[in-house]
Amino acid sequence: MSDPYRNLLVRLWRDHVVQFWPLLIVAFVLMVIEGSTLGAISYLIQPLFDEVFASGDASAVTWVALAISGVFILRALSGFGQRLLIVTVGLRVTTGLQSRLLSHLLGLDARYFQDNAPGSLIERVRGDTLALQGAASSTLMTLGRDTVSVISLLSVMIWSDWLWALLAMAGVPILILPLTILQKLIRTTTRAAREAAARLSTQLDEVFHGMVSIKVNRLEQHEAHRFDTEVNGFLAAQLRAERGKAANPAIIDVIAAIGFLAVLVYGGQQIMEGDKTVGEFMSFFTALALVFDPMRRLSAVSGQIQAAMASLERLYDVLQARPTILTPAQPKPVSRGDIVFDNVDFSYGDSPVLHQLCFTAAEGRTTALVGPSGAGKSTVFSLMSRLVDPSAGRITLGGVATTEADLDALRDSIALVGQDSALFDETIAENIRLGRLDATPQEVRAAAAAASVLDFTDEFPLGLETRVGPRGASLSGGQRQRVTIARAMLRDVPVLLLDEPTSALDARSEQLVGEALARLSRGRTTLVIAHRLSTIRDADLIVVMDKGRVIEQGTHDALIARNGAYARLHQLQSAGVTTPL
Repeated sequence: MSDPYRNLLVRLWRDHVVQFWPLLIVAFVLMVIEGSTLGAISYLIQPLFDEVFASGDASAVTWVALAISGVFILRALSGFGQRLLIVTVGLRVTTGLQSRLLSHLLGLDARYFQDNAPGSLIERVRGDTLALQGAASSTLMTLGRDTVSVISLLSVMIWSDWLWALLAMAGVPILILPLTILQKLIRTTTRAAREAAARLSTQLDEVFHGMVSIKVNRLEQHEAHRFDTEVNGFLAAQLRAERGKAANPAIIDVIAAIGFLAVLVYGGQQIMEGDKTVGEFMSFFTALALVFDPMRRLSAVSGQIQAAMASLERLYDVLQARPTILTPAQPKPVSRGDIVFDNVDFSYGDSPVLHQLCFTAAEGRTTALVGPSGAGKSTVFSLMSRLVDPSAGRITLGGVATTEADLDALRDSIALVGQDSALFDETIAENIRLGRLDATPQEVRAAAAAASVLDFTDEFPLGLETRVGPRGASLSGGQRQRVTIARAMLRDVPVLLLDEPTSALDARSEQLVGEALARLSRGRTTLVIAHRLSTIRDADLIVVMDKGRVIEQGTHDALIARNGAYARLHQLQSAGVTTPL
C-alpha cells in the first residue's frame, strides 16, 4: 500500500477508531475462535472415517459426534458476537465521522459551497461514509476470521501431508501479478463510481428544489432524460468497479482447480496403493475444499480495501479544506458606528464585481442600494458580513475594519433578512429562536408579535408550535418572510441587512412585511437592497450602483432633482416599465 493511503488509514485509526480498541480486541478474539473452528472440523473428519466408518468403533461415535457438534455451536456463538461488535464499532465510527464532516463544513468559507454543489457534499457526508463503513466492517471481519481459517486449514493440510499441501497451492505464484494489477484497477474504477454517484445526488438535489419551475415550464421529460443520462453514466462506472471486484474470487477458483487436480491425481494413487488411509485423505480433502472459500473472501478484501480507500480519500479531501476568513490573532472589539466602504475592490476569480466602491451608511440611518442585476449589491452584503473579503480597500464598522474585528463578534452584530427566507423543518417558534438560541418563550412570542407573525399563527391549532415543513413549505411567502423578520427582531443587533425582502410578495403581504420591517429598522444601521424604488423613497441615503461602481448617491428628492440615472429609472417605474439603469 502506498504511503498516502497508509497515512489516510493511520489518520482514520487515530481520529475515529482507536477509542474502540477494547471492543476490537474482544471481536478479534472471537474471530480467532470462529476461524479456527474450520480447522477443527476438517481435523475431526479423519477419526470420523477411520475410527467410525472404517473400523466400526461404536465407542468413537459419541465423542466424535459431540466434538463436531460442539465446534459448530462454538462457531455460531463466536460468529454472532464478533459480527455484532464489528458492526457496532463501524456504525459509531461512521456517525462520528459524519458529525465531524458536517462540523468541518460549517466552518468553511462561503466560497467553498459555491465551488461544491450541495448534492456532491451530501454524497460525501452520507454516501462515502456509509460506503466506507460497509467496506471496513466487511474487511475487518474477513481479515480476522478468514485469515485464521486459512492458517488453521493449511495447518491441517500440512499435518496430513506436506507434499499434498504444496501441490494444492502450486497455482498461487502464477496469479500474484494479475491480482496486483486488478487491485489498481479496482481503486481507480471505484473512485470514478463514487464521483458519478456525487453527480447523481447533485442532479436530484436540483430537481427536487426546482420542482415548481420544472412543472410550470413543462420540463418533466427534459429532466427525466438528463437524469437517465447521468444514471447511465453512474451505471457504467459502477459496473466497471464491480467487474474488477468479481474477478478476484474467479482468480481464486482457478487456483482451486489447479490444486484439486494435482492432489486428486497424486493423492488418489497413494490411497489405492495403501500408503494413506481414507480418513487422512478425507481430512485433507475437507480442509482443501474449505480453504478456498476464505481465500476467495480474502482475495475480495483487497477490492473492498480499494473501494474503502476511494471513499476515505474523498472524505479527507473535505477535511483538508481550510477556511481563509478567520479572526485575526489580535482582534479589535466591534462597536457601533458608521459603515464605510472605502475604495473597495472585489472579484470572483477573474471576474471583477466591485471597483473602488465608496459610500458611508450612517449609524442609525437607512441606506438603500439600487442598481441593475449584477451591479454588485448582494456582494456588498457578503463583504459586510465577511462571507468574503475585499481584494483591495477597507470596510469599517465604527472605525474598525471588518478584517481586523473578531469574526464572531462582527456577525453577532448583524441580522440579515433576504429574498429567500431560510427556514428549517422545525416549529415556527424554533425558527424564530435561531435568532438567539437562549431566548425565553416569552421573548420569542414578543418578537413574533412585533413581526405580525401571531396574526396568522393564532389561526393554527398548534400556534407557534406548528412545524413549517422543509424550507418552510407549509407557509406562504409572506408568512415565511415575517418569521425571518421575527428572528431578526429577536436577534436585536445594531446592523440590519435587507436584501429585497418584499420582491416576491403580493401587495397585501408586502404591506404587512413592510410594516414589520419599519419596526425592525427603527434605530438600527440599515442597508437595504431594492428594485422597486417606491419601497426606499424614505431612505436617508440612496446609493445608485452600476457595474460595481457608485454612479450617484443622495436622498430620493436630491436624486430626482439631479435628473440622472435614478431619476430616469424612477420615471420608467412610475410608468410601469421595468428596465435596467
